Amino acid sequence: MAEPDEERLEDNPERVRQGWVNRRREKIAAEIERNRRGDHKVPTWVLATILLLVIAAWAALVILS
Repeated sequence: MAEPDEERLEDNPERVRQGWVNRRREKIAAEIERNRRGDHKVPTWVLATILLLVIAAWAALVILS
């Protein structure tokens, strides 16, 4: 039996958007839970150090050129 048009997910942009939002929210919640358990591969301080080095190199390049 065919579903009415207003019930079909692909025909209703609001339901498509809501499904995307729910999937995104679940992915974010799962990532937060992994981070709380400590399942991340690279420590935060290493990432922060790399970011600071990249910014310092870019600033030196801009200032010295």
